[in-house]
Amino acid sequence: MSDAELTVTVTGPVATVVIHNPARRNAMTPAMWRQLPVLLDGLEADPTVRALVLTGAGGTFCAGADLGDLDELLAGDGSIAVAAEERLAAFGRPTVAAIEGACVGGGCQLAVACDLRLAAADARFGVPPARLGLVYPAPTTRRLAGLVGPSAAKHLLFTGELIDAERAARIGLVDEVLPAGALAGRVAALTATIAERSRLTVTAAKEIVDGRADADRIAWWHAQVRDSGEAREGVAAVNERRQPRFRWTPPAAR
Repeated sequence: MSDAELTVTVTGPVATVVIHNPARRNAMTPAMWRQLPVLLDGLEADPTVRALVLTGAGGTFCAGADLGDLDELLAGDGSIAVAAEERLAAFGRPTVAAIEGACVGGGCQLAVACDLRLAAADARFGVPPARLGLVYPAPTTRRLAGLVGPSAAKHLLFTGELIDAERAARIGLVDEVLPAGALAGRVAALTATIAERSRLTVTAAKEIVDGRADADRIAWWHAQVRDSGEAREGVAAVNERRQPRFRWTPPAAR
Protein backbone atom coordinates (compact mmCIF):
# COMPACT_ATOMS: atom_id res chain seq x y z
CA MET A 1 0.00 0.00 0.00
CA SER A 2 1.31 3.46 -0.87
CA ASP A 3 1.40 6.15 1.79
CA ALA A 4 -1.50 8.14 0.27
CA GLU A 5 -4.36 6.43 -1.51
CA LEU A 6 -7.97 5.36 -1.35
CA THR A 7 -8.67 1.67 -0.88
CA VAL A 8 -11.88 -0.22 -1.63
CA THR A 9 -13.37 -3.40 -0.25
CA VAL A 10 -16.75 -4.91 -1.08
CA THR A 11 -18.34 -7.18 1.51
CA GLY A 12 -21.70 -8.54 0.40
CA PRO A 13 -23.84 -5.57 -0.67
CA VAL A 14 -21.69 -2.91 1.04
CA ALA A 15 -18.64 -1.20 -0.44
CA THR A 16 -16.19 0.59 1.85
CA VAL A 17 -13.83 3.30 0.66
CA VAL A 18 -11.01 4.08 3.10
CA ILE A 19 -8.99 7.31 3.07
CA HIS A 20 -5.37 6.41 3.77
CA ASN A 21 -2.63 9.01 4.20
CA PRO A 22 -1.20 8.38 7.68
CA ALA A 23 1.63 10.90 7.43
CA ARG A 24 -0.91 13.73 6.97
CA ARG A 25 -3.80 12.49 9.15
CA ASN A 26 -5.53 11.17 6.02
CA ALA A 27 -5.42 14.50 4.19
CA MET A 28 -6.52 14.22 0.56
CA THR A 29 -3.78 14.71 -2.02
CA PRO A 30 -4.61 15.84 -5.57
CA ALA A 31 -4.10 12.27 -6.76
CA MET A 32 -6.61 11.03 -4.17
CA TRP A 33 -9.19 13.65 -5.21
CA ARG A 34 -8.80 12.42 -8.79
CA GLN A 35 -8.95 8.78 -7.72
CA LEU A 36 -12.29 9.06 -5.92
CA PRO A 37 -14.57 9.59 -8.96
CA VAL A 38 -12.87 6.69 -10.76
CA LEU A 39 -13.49 4.38 -7.80
CA LEU A 40 -17.09 5.51 -7.54
CA ASP A 41 -17.69 4.90 -11.25
CA GLY A 42 -16.51 1.33 -10.82
CA LEU A 43 -18.62 0.72 -7.73
CA GLU A 44 -21.72 2.21 -9.32
CA ALA A 45 -21.30 -0.20 -12.25
CA ASP A 46 -21.38 -3.14 -9.82
CA PRO A 47 -25.04 -4.23 -9.44
CA THR A 48 -24.28 -6.09 -6.20
CA VAL A 49 -23.35 -2.88 -4.33
CA ARG A 50 -26.34 -1.55 -2.41
CA ALA A 51 -24.63 0.94 -0.08
CA LEU A 52 -21.29 2.67 0.34
CA VAL A 53 -19.33 3.59 3.46
CA LEU A 54 -16.65 6.29 3.40
CA THR A 55 -14.22 6.28 6.31
CA GLY A 56 -10.62 6.96 7.26
CA ALA A 57 -7.82 4.67 8.33
CA GLY A 58 -6.32 4.59 11.81
CA GLY A 59 -9.02 6.39 13.78
CA THR A 60 -9.01 9.61 11.72
CA PHE A 61 -11.55 10.44 9.04
CA CYS A 62 -9.75 13.14 7.05
CA ALA A 63 -7.84 16.25 8.12
CA GLY A 64 -8.63 18.07 4.88
CA ALA A 65 -6.75 18.71 1.67
CA ASP A 66 -3.02 18.05 1.70
CA LEU A 67 -1.66 21.61 1.67
CA GLY A 68 1.72 20.41 0.50
CA ASP A 69 0.17 20.54 -2.97
CA LEU A 70 -1.55 23.90 -2.49
CA ASP A 71 -0.75 25.29 -5.94
CA GLU A 72 -2.31 22.30 -7.65
CA LEU A 73 -5.35 22.41 -5.39
CA LEU A 74 -5.87 26.10 -6.09
CA ALA A 75 -5.72 25.60 -9.85
CA GLY A 76 -9.20 25.91 -11.29
CA ASP A 77 -10.68 27.16 -8.00
CA GLY A 78 -10.28 23.78 -6.34
CA SER A 79 -12.04 22.02 -9.19
CA ILE A 80 -10.54 18.59 -8.54
CA ALA A 81 -11.94 18.54 -5.00
CA VAL A 82 -15.32 19.86 -6.17
CA ALA A 83 -15.48 17.23 -8.92
CA ALA A 84 -14.83 14.47 -6.38
CA GLU A 85 -17.41 15.91 -3.98
CA GLU A 86 -20.05 16.20 -6.71
CA ARG A 87 -19.42 12.64 -7.88
CA LEU A 88 -19.82 11.37 -4.33
CA ALA A 89 -23.04 13.36 -3.85
CA ALA A 90 -24.45 11.93 -7.09
CA PHE A 91 -23.48 8.31 -6.35
CA GLY A 92 -26.53 6.20 -7.10
CA ARG A 93 -26.57 4.21 -3.85
CA PRO A 94 -26.93 5.40 -0.25
CA THR A 95 -23.65 6.68 1.18
CA VAL A 96 -22.65 6.76 4.84
CA ALA A 97 -19.67 8.64 6.29
CA ALA A 98 -18.24 6.79 9.31
CA ILE A 99 -16.29 9.44 11.17
CA GLU A 100 -13.65 9.15 13.85
CA GLY A 101 -11.18 11.80 14.91
CA ALA A 102 -10.60 14.79 12.64
CA CYS A 103 -13.17 15.64 9.97
CA VAL A 104 -11.87 19.00 8.81
CA GLY A 105 -11.89 21.06 5.62
CA GLY A 106 -11.85 18.67 2.68
CA GLY A 107 -12.79 15.86 5.05
CA CYS A 108 -15.90 17.76 6.11
CA GLN A 109 -16.53 18.45 2.42
CA LEU A 110 -16.60 14.70 1.71
CA ALA A 111 -18.70 13.90 4.77
CA VAL A 112 -21.32 16.50 3.85
CA ALA A 113 -21.52 15.02 0.34
CA CYS A 114 -22.59 11.68 1.86
CA ASP A 115 -26.26 10.92 2.53
CA LEU A 116 -25.75 10.11 6.21
CA ARG A 117 -23.02 10.82 8.74
CA LEU A 118 -22.36 8.70 11.82
CA ALA A 119 -19.64 9.82 14.21
CA ALA A 120 -17.72 8.45 17.14
CA ALA A 121 -17.84 10.57 20.26
CA ASP A 122 -14.23 11.66 19.71
CA ALA A 123 -14.90 13.14 16.27
CA ARG A 124 -14.12 16.81 15.67
CA PHE A 125 -15.42 18.91 12.79
CA GLY A 126 -14.22 22.14 11.27
CA VAL A 127 -14.25 24.25 8.11
CA PRO A 128 -11.00 26.26 8.24
CA PRO A 129 -10.71 28.37 5.04
CA ALA A 130 -10.92 31.63 7.02
CA ARG A 131 -7.76 30.55 8.85
CA LEU A 132 -5.98 29.98 5.54
CA GLY A 133 -7.19 32.82 3.34
CA LEU A 134 -9.12 30.47 1.07
CA VAL A 135 -12.65 30.68 -0.34
CA TYR A 136 -14.62 27.50 0.20
CA PRO A 137 -16.06 26.24 -3.14
CA ALA A 138 -19.55 27.55 -3.85
CA PRO A 139 -21.19 24.09 -4.32
CA THR A 140 -19.63 22.95 -1.05
CA THR A 141 -20.77 26.06 0.81
CA ARG A 142 -24.34 25.67 -0.45
CA ARG A 143 -24.42 21.99 0.46
CA LEU A 144 -23.16 22.75 3.98
CA ALA A 145 -25.73 25.53 4.44
CA GLY A 146 -28.50 23.28 3.16
CA LEU A 147 -27.58 20.70 5.77
CA VAL A 148 -27.01 22.78 8.89
CA GLY A 149 -28.76 26.06 7.98
CA PRO A 150 -27.30 29.45 7.08
CA SER A 151 -26.42 30.58 10.60
CA ALA A 152 -24.56 27.42 11.61
CA ALA A 153 -22.78 27.33 8.26
CA LYS A 154 -21.67 30.94 8.67
CA HIS A 155 -20.39 30.22 12.18
CA LEU A 156 -18.28 27.33 10.92
CA LEU A 157 -17.00 29.32 7.94
CA PHE A 158 -16.43 32.64 9.73
CA THR A 159 -14.54 31.19 12.72
CA GLY A 160 -12.81 28.07 11.43
CA GLU A 161 -13.30 26.66 14.93
CA LEU A 162 -13.52 22.96 15.63
CA ILE A 163 -16.73 21.62 17.14
CA ASP A 164 -17.27 18.31 18.89
CA ALA A 165 -19.56 15.50 17.77
CA GLU A 166 -22.38 16.41 20.14
CA ARG A 167 -22.57 19.96 18.83
CA ALA A 168 -22.30 18.65 15.27
CA ALA A 169 -25.34 16.49 15.98
CA ARG A 170 -27.28 19.43 17.43
CA ILE A 171 -26.82 21.53 14.29
CA GLY A 172 -27.61 18.63 11.95
CA LEU A 173 -24.10 18.01 10.67
CA VAL A 174 -24.14 14.50 12.17
CA ASP A 175 -27.05 12.04 12.27
CA GLU A 176 -25.84 9.83 15.13
CA VAL A 177 -23.07 9.96 17.74
CA LEU A 178 -21.77 6.62 18.98
CA PRO A 179 -19.69 5.72 22.05
CA ALA A 180 -16.07 4.73 21.56
CA GLY A 181 -15.84 1.34 19.87
CA ALA A 182 -19.47 1.27 18.74
CA LEU A 183 -19.21 3.08 15.42
CA ALA A 184 -18.24 0.18 13.16
CA GLY A 185 -21.00 -2.07 14.48
CA ARG A 186 -23.67 0.59 14.08
CA VAL A 187 -22.53 1.43 10.54
CA ALA A 188 -22.59 -2.27 9.64
CA ALA A 189 -26.12 -2.65 11.05
CA LEU A 190 -27.37 0.49 9.32
CA THR A 191 -25.99 -0.44 5.90
CA ALA A 192 -27.33 -3.99 6.28
CA THR A 193 -30.79 -2.57 6.93
CA ILE A 194 -30.57 -0.26 3.92
CA ALA A 195 -29.42 -3.15 1.73
CA GLU A 196 -32.50 -5.18 2.75
CA ARG A 197 -34.97 -2.44 1.79
CA SER A 198 -36.54 -1.90 -1.60
CA ARG A 199 -33.88 -0.55 -3.90
CA LEU A 200 -36.62 1.14 -5.92
CA THR A 201 -37.80 3.09 -2.87
CA VAL A 202 -34.30 3.97 -1.67
CA THR A 203 -33.04 5.10 -5.08
CA ALA A 204 -36.14 7.18 -5.79
CA ALA A 205 -36.02 8.75 -2.33
CA LYS A 206 -32.39 9.78 -2.78
CA GLU A 207 -33.08 11.40 -6.15
CA ILE A 208 -36.16 13.25 -4.92
CA VAL A 209 -34.67 14.48 -1.64
CA ASP A 210 -31.56 15.68 -3.48
CA GLY A 211 -33.70 17.60 -5.97
CA ARG A 212 -32.47 15.64 -8.98
CA ALA A 213 -35.88 14.31 -10.10
CA ASP A 214 -38.07 16.53 -12.27
CA ALA A 215 -41.78 15.90 -12.88
CA ASP A 216 -41.14 13.42 -15.69
CA ARG A 217 -38.66 11.48 -13.58
CA ILE A 218 -41.06 11.34 -10.63
CA ALA A 219 -43.79 10.03 -12.95
CA TRP A 220 -41.30 7.40 -14.14
CA TRP A 221 -40.67 6.32 -10.56
CA HIS A 222 -44.39 5.88 -9.90
CA ALA A 223 -44.67 3.84 -13.10
CA GLN A 224 -41.87 1.64 -11.77
CA VAL A 225 -43.90 1.03 -8.63
CA ARG A 226 -46.89 -0.04 -10.71
CA ASP A 227 -44.97 -2.18 -13.18
CA SER A 228 -42.24 -3.81 -11.10
CA GLY A 229 -44.37 -5.72 -8.60
CA GLU A 230 -42.21 -4.30 -5.80
CA ALA A 231 -45.14 -2.93 -3.82
CA ARG A 232 -47.12 -6.14 -4.22
CA GLU A 233 -44.19 -8.08 -2.82
CA GLY A 234 -43.85 -5.71 0.10
CA VAL A 235 -47.54 -5.96 1.03
CA ALA A 236 -47.52 -9.74 0.58
CA ALA A 237 -44.52 -10.04 2.89
CA VAL A 238 -46.30 -8.02 5.58
CA ASN A 239 -49.44 -10.15 5.27
CA GLU A 240 -47.46 -13.39 5.32
CA ARG A 241 -45.19 -12.21 8.13
CA ARG A 242 -41.97 -12.85 6.26
CA GLN A 243 -39.06 -10.85 4.93
CA PRO A 244 -39.78 -9.30 1.52
CA ARG A 245 -37.85 -10.49 -1.52
CA PHE A 246 -37.32 -7.24 -3.38
CA ARG A 247 -35.86 -7.78 -6.84
CA TRP A 248 -36.03 -4.42 -8.60
CA THR A 249 -32.75 -3.08 -9.97
CA PRO A 250 -32.14 0.10 -11.97
CA PRO A 251 -32.48 -0.59 -15.71
CA ALA A 252 -28.83 0.30 -16.35
CA ALA A 253 -27.70 -2.30 -13.79
CA ARG A 254 -29.69 -5.18 -15.23
